[in-house]
Parts: sequence; C-alpha cells; structure tokens
Amino acid sequence: MGRVVAVANQKGGVGKTTTAVNLGASLAVAEQRVLLIDLDPQGNASTGVGVEPGEITRGAYELLLHEARPADLAGPSSMPNLDVVGSTLDLAAIEPELVDAPDRATRLRDALADVRDAYDFIVIDCPPSLGTLTINALTAADLVLVPLQCEYYALEGLSQLVGTIERVRNGLNPSLRIHGVLLTMFDRRNNLAREVAAEVRRHFHVYDTVIPRNVRLAEAPSYGKPVVLYDAASRGSYGYLNLAREFLEGLPEVAA
Repeated sequence: MGRVVAVANQKGGVGKTTTAVNLGASLAVAEQRVLLIDLDPQGNASTGVGVEPGEITRGAYELLLHEARPADLAGPSSMPNLDVVGSTLDLAAIEPELVDAPDRATRLRDALADVRDAYDFIVIDCPPSLGTLTINALTAADLVLVPLQCEYYALEGLSQLVGTIERVRNGLNPSLRIHGVLLTMFDRRNNLAREVAAEVRRHFHVYDTVIPRNVRLAEAPSYGKPVVLYDAASRGSYGYLNLAREFLEGLPEVAA
C-alpha cells in the first residue's frame, strides 16, 4: 500500500509547493510510482509539473466532493512515473461546501482508499493555511514533511502546525507522524538562518539535506518542469534528489 505524504506549512513562501513538486519528481526518478495531489486553489503544483491551467476541468475539488474517483482525475505530468490530480479555483469554495458534512475532515482519506495500491507514494501539496483542506490532507496522510525557511517567525508557525498535527492525531488519524523538517532557501552566511536552524534541530528531526537558494530551482516552474528536468546539474536538483534518498532511507517499516 502506498504511503501518503502531506507537505504542509501554514506559512506561505517557505518552499512548500516547490518541495511537493520536486520531492515527487525525485521519487519518480528513483522509479517510485508517485501521485501528486494539488490541494492548493492557486494550482501552482499542477503547473509546476507541466499541466496548463486550462487543461484542468476536474480535479481536487471534485475529488473532495466525491464526484469523481482519483483514478479518473489523475493525469500524466511532464515526467514518467509521476501523475497529478490538479487544482482549480473552485477548490477555494470547498470550505462552505463541506461545512455541514459530518465527514468533512475525512473526505480525502476516503477518496484515496481505492488508489493507494496503485502508487508507492501520494504526495499532497497543502495550501498555506490550517483550514479544511489541510485538515483533510493530515487526516489522509501517514507522514508529514514540513518545509521551513529559517527566519524570525519560523518557530512560532511551526509550533502552530505541530499543535494542529497533535489534534488530528488525537482525534482523526492516530498513526500520523512528522517525518522531518526540511530547511529551504537556506543561506549559510546568514547568522539568523543558522541560529533558527540550530533551534529547530533541538526540537525536531531535521533532514541532513538542506535546500539552498538557487536560481535554476526558482526558474523551473515557469517552464512547467521539476528542476530535475529543467537543469539536472543544478544545486537545487541535487538537493531534492538527496532529499528523496534521505526520505526513502528514513521511512518507518510497514507492519506485515
């Protein structure tokens, strides 16, 4: 059965979508079958793997409303082994749509039940909030990967996310766990970045892999490609390939 990985941080601009796209692509390079679910109404994960906005007529919105199955919504991306369930602006209206639904927090988990055997990993790009969409992702997930930019308010935001994860674990998904924290857009010359990184490492498992600021990594989405396709020799590409290796090596054993 495939593992479901939520890439989550309620703070925007921390490299969350970049991480979801490029972790998924790097796992695909490692010959893992990957489904990327774009759960952000902005749809950047979809375009980041080569899906034009106009091409998506049905996606995560219909998935959460149980109007379509994931197998019917998943389409190919710009690289082999990586499928994507895209996002449209309709997804921004999902909260009022589900407000009275008794299963509003478990819609995604229920929808993914019949497709988990088809993939090794299902990677969910969460929106920058802790609302219904992120709660659905955390309820569906086995593991959480937290991208974190080392800046002043990073720890405060991380504590809020951990609190939400604990509430989901206590009520909806007892097996949920944080797999690790990924330092993104990291500049070793910055004293504050080094101090925040050291503080995070005191409290959480932080990946050895650190994603640096990288021009090629920033350019890749505008070409609809993960960085491993856009410039495989770039520092950003090496960073995410290393993350995929470290991620795979650190997976918990699955009970027989």
